Amino acid sequence: MGRRQRRREPETARIASATHDGRGIAALEGKKVFVAGALPGEEVRFQRRKFRRNFDEAELLEILEASPERIEARCAVFGRCGGCSLQHISESAQREIKKQALMDNFERIAQVSPGTWLEPMSGSAWHYRRRARLAVKDVHGKGRVLVGFRERHAPFITDMHRCEILAEPVHELIDPLSDLVGTLSIRARLPQVEVSVADNATALVFRVLDPPTPEDELRFREFGEQHDVRVYLQPGGLDSVGLFHPESAAEPLYYELPEFDVRIAFDPVGFVQVNRDINQRMVHQAVEMLEPGPEDRVLDLYCGIGNFALPLARRCGEVLGVEGDAMLVKAAAANAALNGIDNAQFRQADLSAIDGSESWLRQGWDLLLLDPARSGAQEIAAHIDRIGPRRIVYVSCHPGTLARDAGVLVNEKGYRCDSAGIIDMFPHTAHVESIAIFNK
Repeated sequence: MGRRQRRREPETARIASATHDGRGIAALEGKKVFVAGALPGEEVRFQRRKFRRNFDEAELLEILEASPERIEARCAVFGRCGGCSLQHISESAQREIKKQALMDNFERIAQVSPGTWLEPMSGSAWHYRRRARLAVKDVHGKGRVLVGFRERHAPFITDMHRCEILAEPVHELIDPLSDLVGTLSIRARLPQVEVSVADNATALVFRVLDPPTPEDELRFREFGEQHDVRVYLQPGGLDSVGLFHPESAAEPLYYELPEFDVRIAFDPVGFVQVNRDINQRMVHQAVEMLEPGPEDRVLDLYCGIGNFALPLARRCGEVLGVEGDAMLVKAAAANAALNGIDNAQFRQADLSAIDGSESWLRQGWDLLLLDPARSGAQEIAAHIDRIGPRRIVYVSCHPGTLARDAGVLVNEKGYRCDSAGIIDMFPHTAHVESIAIFNK
């Protein structure tokens, strides 16, 4: 029996260490094996699923000797569902893992030590996720339509009946959605449902590859009425999304930031921060750290639909929000009008392709708010001299790119990093959100 064939059989090993995303690391025959869900010190049985040149990835089969850090996962499908990776670790230990990941990136990549490490920002760890995309498939072998997240080790949909991290009321709509799609003539042509839980309504967007029949339409209406949700149909691209039930809505979906008397409307398939309570706390902290005064001019880059720009406008003289997506720019401007805010302007620009010559960069900005995607704000850091803010608050969804940009700001551009810390926006997952403040 060859080595590769032998490795497809279950193996046993002691876990020596772990990654920040909940994978234990074992070393066998000089090669690292990453075992999802295994903790340091544990003896486990596992099976390799993916083979790489320098490491393999494995599925945890059995815990032969458990770590004292292990707790019982709340979700019945944890370990199989790919939605969560850290439910087997206490919430405080999860935050320590994420904090350590941020610290390691600052030390290794940025070679910067913040003046203060902030206490992790945390909230409820259950039923927090207000935006999600659920996969749908009619599986004859199961005798039912599966609705849920993809499996961790396979492209299949997890056979699940509820979700412990989806916000109410959709956490208990997995089975009702399965039953609904099972009654439709187009059940084989409905691959996904997008979920949006707003402060004022719950929206479900059904991706329909074929037109629903009149009987299908009746089922959609009955479902919407029974569960008090808005039903949208999406026959094509994002611009094809349309409200189906009820026939009209008095107001758009929105969430509120009560501290700033701001209401932000959003599209049912648009981007919003997934954790309502943590977002409120994050916006509060970002504004407090930036310390805008009534005469300050603030530049908000990667502004989205105005999540930071509009609260900042309540505290400062002027805000300019810049965003690459034209639809988001339009939505941000509409949200400013919705809130009667006239000191916030918005414009479109590809922030990954600036060269420093842009006129809006050099308009005398006192403060800068950054909230980029995972790729970070490398181009902005490179041209920070053109902006010249006295203070920068950087909200990040990837510790590696934050550290990279922090290294430029501190080691090349004359800023100091006064504080940094994690924001536990996605409990039970390996996602590390963080915030840092830089002063000239």
